[in-house]
Amino acid sequence: MSELKGTPKAALFSATLGFFVGFAAVALFGPTASRFQQVMGLGPMAVGFLVAVPALSGSLLRIPFSAWVDTTGGRKPFLVLLALSVVGMLGLTLMAWFLYPQRLTAGMYPLVLLLGVLCGCGIATFSVGISQVSYWFPQGKQGRALAIFAGVGNVAPGLFTLVLPFALAGLGLGGSYLVWLSVLVAGTILYALLGRNAWYFQLVGQGIQLDQARKLAREHGQTLLPAGTLADSLRISARVWRTWALVWIYFTTFGGFIALTAWLPTYWTKYYGVSPIKAGMLTALFSILASVIRIVGGVLSDQLQEGGENTAILALFIMMVGALVMTTSHQFELSLPGEILLAFGMGICNAAVFKLVPQAVPQAVGGASGWVGGVGAFGGFAIPPMMAFAVRDLGTPGYTIGFVVFIFLALFSLSMAWILKYTREVPPQVAAPPLDAVGAQGSRREASSNV
Repeated sequence: MSELKGTPKAALFSATLGFFVGFAAVALFGPTASRFQQVMGLGPMAVGFLVAVPALSGSLLRIPFSAWVDTTGGRKPFLVLLALSVVGMLGLTLMAWFLYPQRLTAGMYPLVLLLGVLCGCGIATFSVGISQVSYWFPQGKQGRALAIFAGVGNVAPGLFTLVLPFALAGLGLGGSYLVWLSVLVAGTILYALLGRNAWYFQLVGQGIQLDQARKLAREHGQTLLPAGTLADSLRISARVWRTWALVWIYFTTFGGFIALTAWLPTYWTKYYGVSPIKAGMLTALFSILASVIRIVGGVLSDQLQEGGENTAILALFIMMVGALVMTTSHQFELSLPGEILLAFGMGICNAAVFKLVPQAVPQAVGGASGWVGGVGAFGGFAIPPMMAFAVRDLGTPGYTIGFVVFIFLALFSLSMAWILKYTREVPPQVAAPPLDAVGAQGSRREASSNV
């Protein structure tokens, strides 16, 4: 048997670093959308799809890549996603460097979308990192480790949205994307050097039989071990209506978070005429607040009676008030508090949702988490084009009226949260039927419920 490599702390650092550079793709087109719009002659709908398209691959790939971790460990899925993101970023950098602005035409719009899809693969590193970190840490320490992983990584879009306008002013589009590409490549290389699979996967990779690998991994301190595939858990959770109620709520709040991180730079510049640098700062305020306040949501969910449901209801009310303010406001001084209310509501509710997953679908926690995290995050792709409809039909006033989408989403999500609260079931004390995939995945996802 070869020497086992890596430590839990090193694994946490490498996964957090990889997720940080990959998740930054949420802000890929937000601060630069106006430049593409000008030189390519894009309409509001085309811009809406442009800012949203990285979220498409970033959300849908979460489900299969999370399942892949259970068979090979996190290192290979992580590197594949980051490599695809590097390819997309390299293509955009070359396009911005050699074609922008004179030779970048409307006919190249599909290619820009494709490259955005590739860049968005980095967003899917969230589910891979959650799984990889969980395998390295015992259950009693997973909550803190996963809080660090998700908390630091979620700051990336806000930070990049803040920095990118300054880079655009000083370096231009090509230079800015080149710097971003360099950061992404450096993060990928560091992950390749430092990222390690948990001990069980290393042992299996050395050709050791599964039972012996389990025994040796436990001797090294690994408590969470894979026991099968995610397929059964996905099937079971898909038949439970509570899974889809949580999917809708997460679609509204986390999907809304991704959507607004991409849309707000355009909103602030087009409607209020602020500079790209100021728009980036305002968007960064939203993104960072929503990420940090997520910790408060986890604490509230733990401490309140019926904490998950009550926290979600409170957060969705806050979000709805913020959406009402944004929809009716025509003054900058009023829109700013509206943005902050949206950030608070979305961030708090994101934590509450994953508090509810093991409670609402205890028989298939892993599968439910996959559906909620993957399909829910699809809102980041679907919502910006919805908002763009209002701009297309109404012109500039549509930038405010488009926020009415969040009022309806919040209202429907509130109804789902109320139904979950008043149909809450006390988990039975008897043992559930054995389901290996649920056992392994459930332990991991429950530990991450407050992240």
